[in-house]
Amino acid sequence: MSESYRTTSHDEPWSARPGNGYQSGSSDRPSHSDDDTGEAGKIVLVGVLGGLLSAAGFMIYRRLPDEQKQRLHSQVRQLVQQRITEIRQNFNI
Repeated sequence: MSESYRTTSHDEPWSARPGNGYQSGSSDRPSHSDDDTGEAGKIVLVGVLGGLLSAAGFMIYRRLPDEQKQRLHSQVRQLVQQRITEIRQNFNI
């Protein structure tokens, strides 16, 4: 290799560390920290809360009279049809 590609000064050796320039026992990957653990805990908490809320909603839905269930079904169908129409208009389908 020519001297023009050398990034260190001419006085310095090629490697400041003895040996082949690699550190033993370490890697370039970041280690897991408490932030990662805290973030995973938050994700699990949100998932558990979401599951509990959906279970509670289902229990309430099951106890509704048939007339209210039918009204909910029709409202959901209308909402889905509106969204599909909007998507088709946006993509010119």
